[in-house]
Amino acid sequence: MNIDPKIAERAGRWLNGNIDEESKQAIRNMMENDPNELTESFYCDLEFGTGGLRGIMGVGTNRMNKYTVGMATQGLANYLKKVYSGEEEIRVAIAYDPRNNSSYFARIASEVLSANGILVFLFEELRPTPELSFAVRYLHCHSGIVITASHNPKEYNGYKVYWNDGAQLISPHDENVIIEAQKITSFEDVNFDGDNLKINIIGEFIDAAYLEALSTYTLAPEVIARHRDLKIVYTPLHGTGITLVPKALKLFGFTDVMIVEAQSKPDGNFPTIKSPNPEETAAMGMALTMANEVDADVILATDPDADRIGVGVKDLEGNFILLNGNQTAALLTYYLIKQWQAKGKLTGNEFIVKTIVTSELISDIAKGAHVEYFDVLTGFKWIADVIRRYEGKKKFIGGGEESYGYMVGDFVRDKDAVVSSCILAECAAWAADKGITLYQMMIDIYLEYGMFKEKLVNVVRKGMSGQAEIKTMMDNYRANPPKELAGSKVSVIKDYLLQQSTDLLTGKKQPITLPVSDVLQFFLDDGSKISVRPSGTEPKIKFYFSIKAPLESLAKFKETDAKLEKKVEEIITAMGLR
Repeated sequence: MNIDPKIAERAGRWLNGNIDEESKQAIRNMMENDPNELTESFYCDLEFGTGGLRGIMGVGTNRMNKYTVGMATQGLANYLKKVYSGEEEIRVAIAYDPRNNSSYFARIASEVLSANGILVFLFEELRPTPELSFAVRYLHCHSGIVITASHNPKEYNGYKVYWNDGAQLISPHDENVIIEAQKITSFEDVNFDGDNLKINIIGEFIDAAYLEALSTYTLAPEVIARHRDLKIVYTPLHGTGITLVPKALKLFGFTDVMIVEAQSKPDGNFPTIKSPNPEETAAMGMALTMANEVDADVILATDPDADRIGVGVKDLEGNFILLNGNQTAALLTYYLIKQWQAKGKLTGNEFIVKTIVTSELISDIAKGAHVEYFDVLTGFKWIADVIRRYEGKKKFIGGGEESYGYMVGDFVRDKDAVVSSCILAECAAWAADKGITLYQMMIDIYLEYGMFKEKLVNVVRKGMSGQAEIKTMMDNYRANPPKELAGSKVSVIKDYLLQQSTDLLTGKKQPITLPVSDVLQFFLDDGSKISVRPSGTEPKIKFYFSIKAPLESLAKFKETDAKLEKKVEEIITAMGLR
């Protein structure tokens, strides 16, 4: 069997290194029987993307295992000791989700950090990612780690790093941690000999503090009191949400929360679903069945680390449908701003944040209320960065992205499905107080701001060859951008890699001030937007379609919806994706 010499050399370093015999045998098996898997396991090193370190679990430099986790943690430890060299004590909080090996990787990280003299606060059991962000701030830590692969399939795991404000790493810290990790050339450079005296086990007292902070974000307790028996079906999809979401909803005042029992037990094999992603209808099947059986008002579903949330509502015929991430973000933004207005909390110094690939409906809602808004790159670390820059100067209301992640307030600095569950349930109660459903509230928003139809198309290209193919696709779009799509002219092209916006009608070019990112956006003359970007966490290229048209009346809703559906499909076809 032919094995690339570079791959063989990388694998050989592991075989000759100080690793466990089980891992060595796995490498030998790949060398003898599966050179393709050997190549995929060793052709590169895992790198921090928009969601940190993430990959398939297994042996190799391109896999999540004891050694890649250990090297990343040693790199982090070295960097922390440089940055905080004057501190008497460096503190790091660590949490993990229910995935296979998550608790093991969390313990490895704890041992490496403690072996380097760093004080560790390790959660006793699985906890939501937003609680880790909260714990970093609450315990005055310098950094934090959560072991999770979010909504990825079961063979994946990941490692997200947070800075002292509870937000994920951004430049220069993310790059510098990688630089430090790359300096580690052998396993002997990693100190795995943990110091148990420096590992503190935490749990319930952080839960209590987090829930207390969360409870202060209710905006309409009097409305909840009138609709406390709102029927809510909740599924944690075998994840960490079960630890806090039911408690949080009860704390807000909701008394009729029904849990999908078959999915209530944390389990890294996700036995009832193919993928634990609330974006996918298949993952929501059990919740949809239960909601129909009990005639629920709303469905809430959180992903394995409870930072993303899926929402189900009744349509005009009373049938349950699932909202997309843009619709949920719009409802949340609309509700927050309306309540802030009603309570006289808008002073002109507040702001909303969304990512560039998220629907422009969010910014339209903000502009309609004269609330400042910011566009940022994909990833909640960039939303947290805006909050950090304006801390003490402006007030953050909320923010979100189309991929089912949202923030309310700034007590947590990452997307938070726990507080989002509570505020969305409160929003449903507010709608009920007006005699309408969340779906009808969504239509009212369309009537006011225009109707948007969103669709996401993922083109998966795995492995080394897939990376090259994705790059070629992006290069082709840059060299030959579309001039017209489904009858609408492309009026503006934004290239975040070249950091340039081009008005095709005037030829005028303007600089883009956001950080460099491999993203292309095509704005059409009818207000529609198409965004293209390679994923930072998965082997795919993503196409985001957001098509807009005015909605004249409720009677025209279905007709307008059908026209938008037809147009988005025509654009997808025009871009060669059908």
